[in-house]
Amino acid sequence: DVETINDVFAEGIITIVSDLLTIIAVMAFMIYTSWKLTLAALVVMPILLVAAYFFKEGIRSSFTDVRNQVARLNAFLQEHITGMHIVQLFNAGGVEFDKFKTINAAHRDANIRSIFYYSVFFPVVEIISSLAVGTLMWYWAHAYLAEEATLGQLNAFILCINLLFRPIRMLADKFNTLQMGMVAAERVFKLTDDAALIQPSGTKPLQRLGGKLEYRNVWFAYNEGQDILKSISFAVEPGTTLAIVGATGSGKSSLIQTLLRNYEIRSGCILIDGVDIREYDVYDLRRHIGLVLQDVFLFSGSIYDNITLYNSEITREKVIEAARLCGAHDFIMQLPNGYDQNVMERGSTLSLGQRQLISFVRAILTNPQILILDEATSSIDTHSEQLIQRAVAKVVEGRTAIVIAHRLSTIRSADKILVMQRGEIVEHGSHDELIERNGQYASMYRMQLAETAD
Repeated sequence: DVETINDVFAEGIITIVSDLLTIIAVMAFMIYTSWKLTLAALVVMPILLVAAYFFKEGIRSSFTDVRNQVARLNAFLQEHITGMHIVQLFNAGGVEFDKFKTINAAHRDANIRSIFYYSVFFPVVEIISSLAVGTLMWYWAHAYLAEEATLGQLNAFILCINLLFRPIRMLADKFNTLQMGMVAAERVFKLTDDAALIQPSGTKPLQRLGGKLEYRNVWFAYNEGQDILKSISFAVEPGTTLAIVGATGSGKSSLIQTLLRNYEIRSGCILIDGVDIREYDVYDLRRHIGLVLQDVFLFSGSIYDNITLYNSEITREKVIEAARLCGAHDFIMQLPNGYDQNVMERGSTLSLGQRQLISFVRAILTNPQILILDEATSSIDTHSEQLIQRAVAKVVEGRTAIVIAHRLSTIRSADKILVMQRGEIVEHGSHDELIERNGQYASMYRMQLAETAD
């Protein structure tokens, strides 16, 4: 879209200005020579204006469709080239290629519709040009007989009509570039003018977090009327570890999303150090919270750049120190280029466990006061998990930690455990307390022990 806008300024604008100046100069000469002959020659101009209006509306609609189809085609190609191994694994090449042909056909049809408007408009301009010559000849004949016009004026006006309609035809041709640019600009501005859902409206300075976290009667829904979190209330003291467990879809990750203000809660409040998080600047708040997700995203570039995220204030020594703490240093140094190894797109050259180790280094390096681990060890082997557990034990000292886990064996040492079900807290307490209570947590724990034994 940006390249299309560039074409408007590089190719379209200059030619359009030149053609407009030609039209103005020719019409000024015609009016100066004979305003009556000029009116006779231009009496068909309303027909041209009507035709141009319908052409403009039709071509704009068709070009909007063309740009949307191009976007669909590019998105499909990028997605399927990136996920090519999945397509091959499930032998879905034929099905996906049929989808591509459908999208490509829609792109072709959209271009044909835009060409159709030109195939109609150009002949219409030629016909109107001939009509203009015809009306001029008719009026000139009467004026010549009345000795009010000369043969030279006729020749001059026929030449002027050709000079007038040639740039009009060229304008219609350049209208292609102009309309494509207008559609592309509309798409770009729609993106840049889109207001963020979460506005960084907080003004309270945040130099350092104490780490006390509290949810008070929090309700949240992604879609109106479908609450994901229902009347959530709990508190976490500074320097303690809170574990959150529950079935898939119980609202565990939604708790984290609301804490980071990726989404706004519907009612209630979330407090950090006794202050509503909406009073903090959203970017300042996130800078004090470390997050390690189950699905790790790595950018194209070196391991070092993925860890520092191009923050020049982070030295290589700090990166190595954090990597040693997480147990990632050894595997990084085994790579051909060490910390300068290119991980390719989305870290495709690394295993899931290696990517998660890098995400641990990335999170720990920011020295957060609150550390969140969302299924962070699910893709790590037993040996790596032991390294991570030892590293986390060191890192969480003096920090508030929130751990979301399916493996209940990894959260036995947590100070407090919340058990969630369908967006509600059904149990809470320490591991031993919940086992003694013999409720849902104890049932889940025994089930996992049985699976491990098997």
